[in-house]
Amino acid sequence: MIREVIGTGASIEEARAAALAELNAPEDAYVTTEVLEMPEKKKLGLFGGSPAKVKASYEESDFSIAESYIRNILKGLGIEEVGIETKEEDGDIRIQLDCGDNYGAVIGRRGETLDAIQRLTRLVVNKGGEGFKRVTINVGNYRERREVTLRDLAKRNADKVKKYGRNMSLDPMNPYERRIIHTTIQSIEGVDSHSEGSDKDSDRRVVISLAEGFKPTGGYRNDRPPRRDGFKGAERAPAGRRAPAGRPFGENRRDTGSTQHTQPRQPRSDASSASLYGKIEPKKND
Repeated sequence: MIREVIGTGASIEEARAAALAELNAPEDAYVTTEVLEMPEKKKLGLFGGSPAKVKASYEESDFSIAESYIRNILKGLGIEEVGIETKEEDGDIRIQLDCGDNYGAVIGRRGETLDAIQRLTRLVVNKGGEGFKRVTINVGNYRERREVTLRDLAKRNADKVKKYGRNMSLDPMNPYERRIIHTTIQSIEGVDSHSEGSDKDSDRRVVISLAEGFKPTGGYRNDRPPRRDGFKGAERAPAGRRAPAGRPFGENRRDTGSTQHTQPRQPRSDASSASLYGKIEPKKND
């Protein structure tokens, strides 16, 4: 990408100096200048006249574009000191940031701030370019730790799908994180994955499903354990009442077929209470 500015001044030297100052090119950049208009003096010292115009330009590399843009963003976040290491691998630009103790402000909640910076930097780098270059920005070892977390997440949900046979839908993720999930699922037999959601990349989510031809390995239906009624197929007691221990509700001792018999209740007599109150005799007339 070619970056250029036009400077003006009373003389060519002043116009060139103004253009170079506004261009603010890196020290190692090859800058060219071109005189567009020569200065003209005023006639009779009062009429007409025009300043000199000089164009200064240099070819800006993708690295310098990305680094300059990132520095401006971080400066807006209050981070003045930042180390930036940029390299290109297989046509992709990989940027490593060193922000000291300000990692949290750059990463944001679940990496949302870092992903936003990465997405905007990618747009700036590819603006007006002929091809497309992927831009990846990392802070410390955040991306490595996040990848481990995503792979574990994919494996845990794949095990649930294989066990219960139900689809598992994950939270919305950016394309980079969805790619990690899909790659992990591809290495697990018995499950497939696909993305669904709106056309907006950040709103799409991965759905893990049972592969065609595979059956669930086991587990309770809807993750609920079987009923524990005491007897298989027994009638359930109405709310607020409990069945007698050892038999279903609604049965009694006469129709259970039990061999145990209870002794009939003996009638109460006065003799049975003599030991407590003494013997009661009728009163005789004198």
